[in-house]
Amino acid sequence: MLPNLDYSEMPRALQHMLTRGQGEEAATLPRRKFLKLAGSVGLALGAFPHLAMGQTTNSGQAGNVLKPTQQPLAFVQIAPNGEVTIAVNRLEFGQGVQTGLSMILAEELDADWSLVRSRHGSNDPAYVDPLFGIHLTGGSNSVKNSFTQYRELGARARAMLLGAAAVRWNVDVATLHTEAGSVLGPGGRKLSYGELAEAAMAFPVPEKVTLKSPKDFRIIGRPTTRLDARAKSSGRQPFGIDVHRPGQLTAVVARPPMFGARLTSVDDSAARAVKGVRAVLRVPLDRGAEGVAVIADGYWPAKQGRDALKLEWNTAGVEKVDSEQQLAQYRVLAAQPGARQFDADMAPLATAPRQLEVEYVFPYLAHAAMEPLNCTVALTNDRAEIWTGSQCPGLDGAAVARVLGIKPEQVEVHVQMAGGGFGRRFSSGSDFVVEACEIAKAARAAGLNVPVRTLWSREDDMRGGYYRPMHLHRARIGFDERGKVLAWDHVIVGQSITTGSVFEQFQVKNGIDATATEGMREPYPLPMRLTVHHPKLNVPVLWWRSVGSTHTAFVMETLIDEIARSTKQDPVAYRIQLFGDKNARHRDALQLAVDKSGYGKQQLPAGRAWGVAVHESFQSVVAYVVEASVQDGQPKLHRVTAGVHCNLAVNPRSVEAQIQGAAIMGLSMCLPGSAITLKEGVVEQSNFGDFTVARITDIPTLDVHIVPSAEPPTGMGEPGLPPLAPAFANAIAQLTGKPIRQLPFKLT
Repeated sequence: MLPNLDYSEMPRALQHMLTRGQGEEAATLPRRKFLKLAGSVGLALGAFPHLAMGQTTNSGQAGNVLKPTQQPLAFVQIAPNGEVTIAVNRLEFGQGVQTGLSMILAEELDADWSLVRSRHGSNDPAYVDPLFGIHLTGGSNSVKNSFTQYRELGARARAMLLGAAAVRWNVDVATLHTEAGSVLGPGGRKLSYGELAEAAMAFPVPEKVTLKSPKDFRIIGRPTTRLDARAKSSGRQPFGIDVHRPGQLTAVVARPPMFGARLTSVDDSAARAVKGVRAVLRVPLDRGAEGVAVIADGYWPAKQGRDALKLEWNTAGVEKVDSEQQLAQYRVLAAQPGARQFDADMAPLATAPRQLEVEYVFPYLAHAAMEPLNCTVALTNDRAEIWTGSQCPGLDGAAVARVLGIKPEQVEVHVQMAGGGFGRRFSSGSDFVVEACEIAKAARAAGLNVPVRTLWSREDDMRGGYYRPMHLHRARIGFDERGKVLAWDHVIVGQSITTGSVFEQFQVKNGIDATATEGMREPYPLPMRLTVHHPKLNVPVLWWRSVGSTHTAFVMETLIDEIARSTKQDPVAYRIQLFGDKNARHRDALQLAVDKSGYGKQQLPAGRAWGVAVHESFQSVVAYVVEASVQDGQPKLHRVTAGVHCNLAVNPRSVEAQIQGAAIMGLSMCLPGSAITLKEGVVEQSNFGDFTVARITDIPTLDVHIVPSAEPPTGMGEPGLPPLAPAFANAIAQLTGKPIRQLPFKLT
């Protein structure tokens, strides 16, 4: 059972199933005693994070004030019993960031890892990305951008503890050292961090600190079990969907069948008659749409109330996107002149000895996280509190302030653990958070002055928009008998993700959204002309795990493989030749995967073939060597061997988990039914019954190997996804002799 969850809002049969055989002990969080203790200690280091905002350095010079992101008081809490709680400035939604960032800080703090805990930050300025200056979990930037930040935070806190010990013992601080949560001094003296925390808090924060050499790391680089593993594996971890505030009501929304539609009429008499329903309210929704919020004592009566509504919709002025027609329109657009990203000479195409002319099609994809969207809102006269799994609490907090007519500093975002997201929990318009605030505002106007939790059903989530865009690729390639590419003319058609977002000024140049073309050409030295079209359609789109590389990697790696096969070259040798001397990380990752897989040395069972792909995204390189077959006309993936170059692996166990999860998500793209399609403006899929994700019977053996490195870490949340589908497709092409030109796979 989940703690603090009101089971009365569920159907009675489900209540009985969940509560049967559960004792008091099972319903108690192991960390409650710690949290209670930490909350009662007002003088532990970091007990007042807001003090970090004005903390000066010990230099005494004007202007030498550390930024909020550099202040350990906002990030480190040390309780009297020595427990260290580290605040993470990112959303934890499965990628292991609460453990990874805690490991980094704990390393320089010399903490006792067995006493380390973690918690989320908030929309406080201390928790912005130190490089981008906004609150952000995305782009596989968490560990990469905060690696030095969290090392310095730990080193500063350690220096303050050393200073407190030196004063306590009246000795030179140079005679002291730290080890596993204690300060050690001359004559065998020893003080725990818990004993020093109160005094250390009063010390100035040092501006400059000396960081450890990687050879001295004792936490970073070691395979470490995640801090949230026990809670999640035992079902005790609360998520945003489990928030329950005193007096809280739950809202479920009837949304229009087409994006942007508005209501013509509402008959809510049957809905209001449902026991537990408190209010039925018309509310504004995202992108100018309108809906009806049913507010009740819990989810179940709210859903029953929504089901009882009789609604008529005005769809006359709404564009009704149809997937088949959209593809035809894309094909017309692909033949027209457009914006250029690369513009190599295409004259050699006319005389090239060998030529390929190809078309690729990629559908819309839903994020389909296991935890549907949710947001809880509590309003008072001049303040708002928000509980949700947010990838950008600062942006969401600002959106809340605009909707409610208050200042951003009057909004507090309590970031919650999230059950997945893959980009959906960060939209530029903060759509689901704004929606929840509109509902809470309307509820308050109706006399319901209580917190309101807006919950999306699985069907709401699947049909709620903000998909990975549909894309069409076309290419004409000329090459010689040795596989040397003479000219590569390429066209991409697909909606822009960043146009209209906070990233437009950085990502859109000359009319081309960089997220649509990332992964094209590199690392291969190809003479390419790349033309891009960004049509505008009435389908909301958003980044999806690994963004543009979800389609560009497939195109590049299957075409490179096809050129190698057509010129009778080994696909691995051909790639390594193209890498040359400038792509050592690609070569090392690919060679590691090849060596560990047995590629070229091991005889595969009859009916199986090797497939290879390598791709860099978010500054990390992942290579896959796979074994696949075709069984009863369907592709089957048997084994995946990964070679990973992410520079220093802070937690190799998390790297392995991210590769496994990303590979399975990449496999899902290949399976029949893994597409979002529209018919006359209506999304045709609604749940996992008609939107395919990989099941346990689909999962291959996965072996992950990491290239050793001491260089600063790069991202790992997304890079494992892009090369899986092309590696799988290349193996199938080896077996059938027919290249795969679309996702999901279509073999006939």
